[in-house]
Amino acid sequence: MLEKIQQIWKAKDLRRNVLFVLGMLVVFRLAAHIPVPGVDAVALKNLFNSNQILGLMNLFSGGGMENFSIVMMGIAPYITSSIIFQLLGMISPKIEEMQKEESGRQKINMWTRWATVPLAAMQAYGMITLLQSSNQGILGAMSSFDFIAIVITITAGTIFLMWIGELISEKNIGNGISLLIFAGIVAALPRQIQQIAVSYDSSQLFTIIGFIVIAIITVVSVVIINEGQRNIPVQYARQIRGQRAFGGSSTHLPLRVNMAGVIPIIFAISVVLFPPMIAQFFLQARTSWIASLSAKVIEIFNDQLIYGIIYFVLVFAFTYFYTEVVFHPDRIAENLQKQGGFIPGIRPGKSTVDYLSYTTHRIIFFGALFLSLIAILPLIMRYFTGAQSLVIGGTSLLIVVAVVIETVKQIESQLTMREYDGL
Repeated sequence: MLEKIQQIWKAKDLRRNVLFVLGMLVVFRLAAHIPVPGVDAVALKNLFNSNQILGLMNLFSGGGMENFSIVMMGIAPYITSSIIFQLLGMISPKIEEMQKEESGRQKINMWTRWATVPLAAMQAYGMITLLQSSNQGILGAMSSFDFIAIVITITAGTIFLMWIGELISEKNIGNGISLLIFAGIVAALPRQIQQIAVSYDSSQLFTIIGFIVIAIITVVSVVIINEGQRNIPVQYARQIRGQRAFGGSSTHLPLRVNMAGVIPIIFAISVVLFPPMIAQFFLQARTSWIASLSAKVIEIFNDQLIYGIIYFVLVFAFTYFYTEVVFHPDRIAENLQKQGGFIPGIRPGKSTVDYLSYTTHRIIFFGALFLSLIAILPLIMRYFTGAQSLVIGGTSLLIVVAVVIETVKQIESQLTMREYDGL
């Protein structure tokens, strides 16, 4: 470990990149503590502690929402915008073709950024409306100018975080969006430990030990699932050119158990938070059935059982969906055939495509099931223990471990490239 750190520090450009990323994360944390004026902070924290959905929103805003900071929406609008364009890529042949080309991907990225602006403004409006209708005196009376100014400020904060995330991604030290979420989760850890210490009771000793054991098992399981893969054997045909023979080697095609990483959970949270957020717009509607329907939607998503079922199904479905987006058996089969490679016992072409699709779906089932169970782990723990302050954040653990693994791998790959450059 120390040797790796020394290698990173000796490589001037890599050291500069790592320090830049750390600096951007510090800027993000500072922004998360710059509040918008006119908010009752105590009442706001009580509201977030008593609501599971708002607690998740606060988690993915890096704690900025609980502070009602200028970056309170985090990068959730950007994630929502990304989901929209990925879904469009599956139903629109034109966008699908654009996703295959570098220039097309750049144009889609530009559209994603533009779409983030109205989404951020809409979510900011919904959150302010929610806080005003909570009847807890969180927000005082404000004029129309104050309301618009706050919405613009929060929207600008989201765009600022989106820019920081892209700057981090350009340094190849990990995914910028994931690192921002990671920083928010880690920053909340000392406060959670403090809350546990303050409310500690000797009768809770065995409960705390049990939670620590479950946390360790969860971390180990996340590492095993993230690193787990099935190796598909690939044989390359032997070719003779003149008096020399080429090819004839054997290798393998690795199929990961969890190809999607933490993206399905991030997508699922964005989707599960969207209906109650939209419903907030219509709580004060003049049409009675619209207002009652909005209240019913919010009530349904506040129900722990229904919320858990929806969350589980969304994570499971998004795991398959994102795998379909990033893994293309037809392209792999085509590339193998062009290079003279084949899977032993499987005919090249359509048979190879069918075999890869069948094998992938079987493997991904376990990855999707694992991600879904991890996502609802806090709800399960709360149901069996009744503990509120000691709930293990399965989603948080999964994101932290997965982001650390991804970042370490990217840094190691850059170190390996430098070794080859030296040779």
